[in-house]
Amino acid sequence: MARKNQTLGEFIIENQSSFKYTSGELSRLINSIRLAAKVVNHEVNKAGLVDIIGAAGETNVQGEDQQKLDVYANDKFIQTLTNRNIVCGIASEEEDDFIIVNSQDENHQNKYVVLMDPLDGSSNIDVNVSVGTIFSVYRRITPVGTPVQIEDFLQKGNEQVAAGYVVYGTSTMLVYTTGDGVNGFTLNPAIGTFYLSHPNMQFPEDGKIYSVNEGNYIHFPQGVKNYIKYCQEEEGDRPYTSRYIGSLVSDFHRNMIKGGIYMYPKSSKNSNGKLRLLYECNPMAFLAEQANGKASDGFMRVMDIEPTELHQRVPFFCGSKNMVEKAEEFMTFPSSEK
Repeated sequence: MARKNQTLGEFIIENQSSFKYTSGELSRLINSIRLAAKVVNHEVNKAGLVDIIGAAGETNVQGEDQQKLDVYANDKFIQTLTNRNIVCGIASEEEDDFIIVNSQDENHQNKYVVLMDPLDGSSNIDVNVSVGTIFSVYRRITPVGTPVQIEDFLQKGNEQVAAGYVVYGTSTMLVYTTGDGVNGFTLNPAIGTFYLSHPNMQFPEDGKIYSVNEGNYIHFPQGVKNYIKYCQEEEGDRPYTSRYIGSLVSDFHRNMIKGGIYMYPKSSKNSNGKLRLLYECNPMAFLAEQANGKASDGFMRVMDIEPTELHQRVPFFCGSKNMVEKAEEFMTFPSSEK
């Protein structure tokens, strides 16, 4: 039974039995993510004091400029997960290909792979806006005792065994699920311990916030344009409030607490959308569904999409259930009156 203000370590131990695989490996994996998050949090909070803000001078596999903290966070999470000998493979938004952990070890006995966006919204660091880490965990599907293969990572979101995010903001929080609800833990920086502060987090079924980059409005499909107009109409409990931070973790976190919808649709500039299915959309979809929300590509459940490549992009609509379903209506029938 979750008790507010219990530590993350206590919570993990007490809730191990609710997870269908009780070897303790997953618990150790979450503990490793907790450790890496504390290290990254310490560095994020030094932004502006030391030379860690701005571009690193490199681009990632998607052709995006890497920030210095992108590289730092990526290295720290990979290092922590690798050194603790918990996972058999890692895939990161910042890496061209997946990483085989313990490739020199013929045993390859570890059962889990981790996919992650080490620092979501990192361009916001320069202006002191919240950023985050997103992670997703699967059980490998290739035989234990062999090196991991690409198919271990290209699993549908409905096969996830755990997912979560860390938001580095006015306070640092780790929010995660293992398929038995969503719980949030806040870091006490004085002693370096995460405490349960948000037990059983839930999306309100309806909300009054819509989060989308309206600067791209002209490039959006007609169904999205119509839904945005619907959000702005003065009728009933509308107009809704527009709130867009530009960091998926921060926008998602706010909407889960207050009620709202986050949208990153396809556009004439990004025909497949911009967010990555494996590193961003699937873990956030798992969290949303475990918190009474919904996640869609505008037409179908995100976690039912069959991945075909590591860095695959998809459109993303996520948040309060009724709001996502209304957006889907506009996507399906873009020319009809609502």
